[in-house]
Amino acid sequence: MKPILLQGHERSITQIKYNREGDLLFSVAKDTVVNAWYSVNGERLGTYNGHTGAVWCVDCDWDTKNVLTGSADNSCRLWDCETGKQLALLETSSAVRTCGFDFSGNIIMFSTDKQMGYQCFLNFFDLRDPQQIKDNQPYMTVPCSESKITSAVWGPLGDYVIAGHESGEMNQFSAKSGEVLKKIKEHTKQINDMQSSVDLTMVISASKDNTAKLFDSTTLDHIKTFKTERPVNSAAISPIMDHVVMGGGQEAMEVTTTSTRIGKFEARFFHAAYEEEFGRVKGHFGPINCVAFHPDGKSYSSGGEDGYVRIHYFDPHYFDFELEA
Repeated sequence: MKPILLQGHERSITQIKYNREGDLLFSVAKDTVVNAWYSVNGERLGTYNGHTGAVWCVDCDWDTKNVLTGSADNSCRLWDCETGKQLALLETSSAVRTCGFDFSGNIIMFSTDKQMGYQCFLNFFDLRDPQQIKDNQPYMTVPCSESKITSAVWGPLGDYVIAGHESGEMNQFSAKSGEVLKKIKEHTKQINDMQSSVDLTMVISASKDNTAKLFDSTTLDHIKTFKTERPVNSAAISPIMDHVVMGGGQEAMEVTTTSTRIGKFEARFFHAAYEEEFGRVKGHFGPINCVAFHPDGKSYSSGGEDGYVRIHYFDPHYFDFELEA
């Protein structure tokens, strides 16, 4: 299971995202660069240049026409996937933490950070209306005064957005009215990452409270909990098997640099039904910040604090992973 190592960033990776077909992998980091890669061989296809601050989030629409990025330079940008041309620049008052296209690719949402005296907002733009882009005026802005949004995903059919907050709670925001449809608090600490299953019926959350939890995306019913002994930075659901992969590690400041074992920087595989860990994959020299399954389920990628993206190909029916007692 030899990994493909992608070296295109100088600072720690913040998010990685496959397109729907899985032939492209997008990576963003704290070094202002947005990279597009061929996932089959790790060749760099190109970069989207324009951001002047750390890039926190990236998303690609359903037919791989446009790419959306959000950055600490107080902007959310829309790019032409093929040419790398910047199509739209949406300026904000504070850093853009999370962004995403809805199912149709017509509506985008992004959330801004609570900083510099500004509170957290969840913004919705309709790309079919050029006036909204030109005036930099979203058709809906939802204030989140209690706790800032740290991660968010679209629900099925683009009816609502499921957001994870710094306080550990999860909210369902209607994409039409902006009201909170459902609110739960299953985590005790900040939610670091949220990802949907391939059919959008389930969502998995990764939290600083050392757990990842699986929820029904419509009702937000809690289904499963996967426990570790360190903060979980990211978690993803396999599209073909009852498997979940998780990445994390201690905070970089608290880790000794002598051994990769001490900080526990492996990607960890759990069975989605039995909640049991059955495999670990080593590789990164620091905490894993993000993980993503390939849409065909036969490989997964991880991006780490060390600035590397690693693509691992494996047979999901036969794991040759090392599992330590």
